[in-house]
Amino acid sequence: MGEFSLWHWLLVIAIALLLFGTSKFAAVGKGLGEGIRNFKASMKEGEEPKKEKEEEKKSQTEKS
Repeated sequence: MGEFSLWHWLLVIAIALLLFGTSKFAAVGKGLGEGIRNFKASMKEGEEPKKEKEEEKKSQTEKS
């Protein structure tokens, strides 16, 4: 059985295109792209408060 090669993946994609059509395939790609963008944006939002807290601590220690 072995691993999937490039030809195997191309065959799977071709069959998916035949079954679902290009419009559904494009919609799935668009949905995945938006999901990844939203995930990255939420990860960045989670990091910003941590950076602000660290900067506040540094500024407070410098004032003392």
